Amino acid sequence: MIIESRYNGPPGSGNGGWSAGVFAGGYGGDRPVEVTLRRPPPLDTPLTVADGDVLDPDGELVARVQPTDELPTAVAPVDAATASAASAAYPGLVDHPFPNCYVCGPDRPDGLRIFPGRLPDGRTAAPFRVPERVAPATVWAALDCPGGWAVIAPGRPYVLGRIAAVVDALPAPGDACVVTGELVEAQGRKALVHTSLYGPTGALLGRARATWIALPPEPASRP
Repeated sequence: MIIESRYNGPPGSGNGGWSAGVFAGGYGGDRPVEVTLRRPPPLDTPLTVADGDVLDPDGELVARVQPTDELPTAVAPVDAATASAASAAYPGLVDHPFPNCYVCGPDRPDGLRIFPGRLPDGRTAAPFRVPERVAPATVWAALDCPGGWAVIAPGRPYVLGRIAAVVDALPAPGDACVVTGELVEAQGRKALVHTSLYGPTGALLGRARATWIALPPEPASRP
């Protein structure tokens, strides 16, 4: 398994959702799995899965994959017009902690360009035009950032720590989909979020449960 450099999240590391999808595929099996990231997934590095442990070439732990019986709860859908209106107010267009993120970065014309904006009830929503190449990891990636943006605030960046996803069906290339997300609970530096992906007909294509971790504040610079 290799997380190619174009599938980055924070600088120098893989997007959490895409990486988790790749790790889930490498783990195999028919049961839903939960992926816990133990450190930022390295880019362009051969990785292996052994008994659920994702290891780098030095044998260092990158992530842990394990089956889960706790299935994600779907977030209610919205229509395409509502998702587009929310996306127009995407806060990441003005203040983004990782503007080159493959999934939600405004500086990535070659990315998924999922820009989740807030709905009046606090959920997030965004349209999503499916790229030409579609894999299960594409759905995992689409289910990643819309949950994070339910809790990310200016000066308060979060990164993915753990995600469990169910892919009910792959969208077709070029499909106009909608992604929704919601904050379930926030405590200290941790936030539990849910996300869902809906196809052009409104069919549920995938859903995820994830834990996001707030990055510690950067130390104040000395005068």
